[in-house]
Amino acid sequence: MKDNVHENHRERMRERYLLNGTDGMEPHEVLEMMLYYTIPRSDTNPIAHRLIDTFGSFSGVLDASADDLAKVCGIGSKAAVFLKLFNDVRRVYETDKVKNTTRVTSFDEIGQYLMPRFIGRRNEIVMLMCLDSKNEIICSQILFEGSVNSSTLDIRKLVGIAIRTNATSVVLAHNHPGGLAVPSIKDIQTTQSIMKILNQLKIQLTDHIIYAGNDYISLAQSENLGEEAMELRQEIIAQNPAYYGIT
Repeated sequence: MKDNVHENHRERMRERYLLNGTDGMEPHEVLEMMLYYTIPRSDTNPIAHRLIDTFGSFSGVLDASADDLAKVCGIGSKAAVFLKLFNDVRRVYETDKVKNTTRVTSFDEIGQYLMPRFIGRRNEIVMLMCLDSKNEIICSQILFEGSVNSSTLDIRKLVGIAIRTNATSVVLAHNHPGGLAVPSIKDIQTTQSIMKILNQLKIQLTDHIIYAGNDYISLAQSENLGEEAMELRQEIIAQNPAYYGIT
């Protein structure tokens, strides 16, 4: 009888979803439905509540690690992996949507193009975008996982990719998981070091974009970030004024 009650409830939830989607659903109800497909017998409503109570929000659940998810009562390793899939699938989906973009001519175009690569990332990721003389995208790839720090970032790898692809200019991008889209002193100093090396090779550093959640900023576009950042900003703009609308 208990299984039949659960089954009827699940069927009513599915019908509700098919009629209106997730509109009108509470976050725990969406999570409850997601768990139907990996927890076939148990009542997933209290498990959904437990997850949100543990991680603070629906997004907190999906951003949690598989190990932390698996520690919640009612969530095993399979359900934990299933929940972790959602952000990764979203990242693949959003990245696929912009895959036909072949040319970028502004900070916003680059920012929107690279943003999907950072969806759901729990660690800092450094990305490199290589462009030709017409701002056509040659490649964009993860360069490093970890903080933007000249002592750990493999600048030789960055330079090697830029040379191998015959890039005229490059864009750096990295994220601040759980932080703000504001450059740290290390970010600025490392960007300056990279820029000096690229200048010697006649390769422009077009920008360094920093992401945090759905927000991002351009080091070259931002103002009021301190004297050192402003000096770097002017150096970057001087290399590629057309990109910043300066003729």
